[in-house]
Amino acid sequence: MTAPLWQPSRQRVAAARLIAFIDQVASEPGPARVDPADPYRSLYEWSVTDVEGFWDAVWRHCGVIGERGSGPAAVDLDQMPGARFFPEARLNIAENLLRDDIAGVGPGADAIVSRGERGPVRRLSRAVLRAEVARVAGALAADGVGPGDRVAAFLPNVPETVIAMLAAASLGAVFSSCSPDFGVRGVLDRFGQIGAKVLLCADGYFYGGKIIDSLGRVAEIARELPTLTRVVVVPYVHEIEAGDAGLDLSPLAGLPGVVRWDEYGQGGTDGLSFARLPFDHPLYIMYSSGTTGTPKCIVHGAGGTLIQHLKEHQLLCDIKPGDAVFYFTTCGWMMWNWLVTALASGATILLYDGSPFHPDGRVLFDFIAAERGSFFGTSAKYIDALAKAGVAPARTHDLSAVRTIASTGSPLSPEGFDYVYQHIKADVCLSSISGGTDIISCFVGGNPIGPVWPGEIQARGLGMAVEIYDADGQPVREQKGELVCTRPFPSMPVGFWNDPDGARYRAAYFERFPGIWCHGDFAELTSHDGVIIHGRSDATLNPGGVRIGTAEIYRQVEQLDAVQESIAIGQDWDGDVRVVLFVKLSAGAVLDEALIAAIKKKIRDGASPRHVPAKVLEVADIPRTKSGKITEIAVREMVHGRAVKNREALANPEALEYFANRQELLS
Repeated sequence: MTAPLWQPSRQRVAAARLIAFIDQVASEPGPARVDPADPYRSLYEWSVTDVEGFWDAVWRHCGVIGERGSGPAAVDLDQMPGARFFPEARLNIAENLLRDDIAGVGPGADAIVSRGERGPVRRLSRAVLRAEVARVAGALAADGVGPGDRVAAFLPNVPETVIAMLAAASLGAVFSSCSPDFGVRGVLDRFGQIGAKVLLCADGYFYGGKIIDSLGRVAEIARELPTLTRVVVVPYVHEIEAGDAGLDLSPLAGLPGVVRWDEYGQGGTDGLSFARLPFDHPLYIMYSSGTTGTPKCIVHGAGGTLIQHLKEHQLLCDIKPGDAVFYFTTCGWMMWNWLVTALASGATILLYDGSPFHPDGRVLFDFIAAERGSFFGTSAKYIDALAKAGVAPARTHDLSAVRTIASTGSPLSPEGFDYVYQHIKADVCLSSISGGTDIISCFVGGNPIGPVWPGEIQARGLGMAVEIYDADGQPVREQKGELVCTRPFPSMPVGFWNDPDGARYRAAYFERFPGIWCHGDFAELTSHDGVIIHGRSDATLNPGGVRIGTAEIYRQVEQLDAVQESIAIGQDWDGDVRVVLFVKLSAGAVLDEALIAAIKKKIRDGASPRHVPAKVLEVADIPRTKSGKITEIAVREMVHGRAVKNREALANPEALEYFANRQELLS
C-alpha cells in the first residue's frame, strides 16, 4: 500500500486552529459531533448534515464582526438555488478585514508587503492601510459612490488595488477587477456589462523585464464605458522609473474626471465608517473565462465570501494571526480575492507583481524566504515548470517558516507532489485545492491534521456536501464522474449580473442534476476520502464511449524531458472520437518517430491503451487563459474549423493558429 507523503506531527496537530474549532464544537450541548478516532471525517459529516449548525459555529468561532440577528443561520435549505444564510445579519467585509481587535496584531503590524520586478519592497502597516482606505473611501463617496454602485479596477497586483477594493466595500459598492494584461476587447466584454461609475487603472506594469504601457488601452476602454464619471490613475511605472517628474496623462484627454491616485481624496477625512448591509449584499462581480462566449458576470455576496474564506483560511489552511500569506496571482484570478481576505485572520498578505521567472525561477522563493512566509500558494503549472527547470529551493532558500504550500488552477500530478517534497520542502502540508470563480472558494482542499497522499487532494471542504455522480446521478466512490455539491453553502453566487429571473444562473449549474450543483469537473473520490480531479468535464475525451480525463494524459507525457507541455482534445472522426495530442517540445528536442513512440508507450504503460492518442503533433505554443489554464475547448474548436468566440479571453490568442488547418488531421 502506498504510504502518505507527509503526516503532521502531534505538536502541529495540537496547535492547529482546526483543533480549537473541534474542541468548541465538542463542548457545546447536543449529540456528539466529532469522533476522536477520525476527527476530520466525522466533523465533515456533521458539517454537511447539520448545515445550519455548522455555519453558525463558524460565525462564532471566527468572530465575524456584524449584527447576526436572533434568527436561524440558514433557511430554505431544501432549495438549491434559493437557500439563504444568516437572513437577518448585517455586516461589512471591509470592517472585518480592517479589524483592530486581533490579539498580538497591533496597528503597526504589516498588513501588506508588496514586491515587483522593479522598485523597492513596499510595506503598509495595518494603521496605514486603514488610513489609505479612509482617504479613498471619502473620495469615492464624494463622487457619489454608494451601496450597489460598481467600481472597476484595471490594475496590477499592488497595494492600491487592495485599498480600492476595501474602500469600495466599506461603502457597500461592488468591486470588479481585471489584470492589466487583458486586451481592450477582453476588458470591455467584462466591464462593459456592469455599468461602472469609477475606473481605477495604472499607467503600466512590468513583466519579464519589460515595461508595458496601459494608458493607451485605458483610453480606448474608458471611451466605451458611458457610465464612468471618474478615472483614477496609479502612477506605478512612472514613480519607479521617473520619480517626481510629471506623469503625462494626455492619452486620457477628454475622459471624465481624470485624476492621479495620490491626489484623489487628498486632504480627506481620517475617519472611516462601514456600511453594514445584508449578508447577501453584492461585494464582487467576477467573470467566467469567456473562452466560449461573452464572460458570465458572477455576483458574490459579502457575507458568503467572508465566512467561506474565514473557514478555509483558519480551519483548512491553518492561517494564524501574524502569519505571512502569499498567493502568486493577478487581479484577474479569484485567488487574489481569496488572498486579500486573509487580512481578516490577522495575517500579512504578500503581493508579487511580475513574471515568476524573471530574472529566474527563484524570485518567488526569494520573496517568501525574506518575509518568512508561512503559506505559499501557486498554480500546478508553476510547480511543473519549476520541476522542468531543475529549480531546487530546498537547497538554496530558508523555507523553515513555510507550513503550507497550496496548488490550484489545474490538477497537480503525483510527480508534482514528489517534486514539492523532494525539492521544495519535506515537512510541509501540500494542500492541492480546487473550486473556482463560480464559488470564489474551494469544494475540496487541505486538511492540516491529516496525511497527504500522492496525487490526492486531501479532503472535501467542511460544509461542502461534495459527491461524485455517475451518468445516472448516483454517488460513486473510487470511480470517475461528475463533481457535484448536494447541499447549499454560503458562497454560492448571489446570481449573475443582468439575469433578472435567474435563468442563466440555473442553467449554468443546476441543469444537469436539478437541485444539485454540477461544477463541471471530472473527478474521483478515493479510498482515503480524498479527491482526484481528472480535468474539466467539458474537455473530457470520449473515445469509444469511454470517458478519459485529460489530466491523466498530461501526467504521463510531461514526465518526459523532451516535452515541455501538452494539450489533448477529442477530434470527431469516422463516427467516433479520436484522441489528438499536441506537444510543445523542450529546446533541442525533435518530434521524430522515436519520440512519438516513446510518448505513446509512456501513456500506454502509465494510463491505459485507451488513453493513447491517434495523432501526436508538435506546436510552438499552447493557448491559455489569463489565469494560466490551458484551454482544450478553444483548441478543439480550431481543429474542427469552428470559430473561437472570444479570443480576448486568452493570454496568447496567437497560439490558436498553430491548431488550424492541420493537414495531418485529415487522415
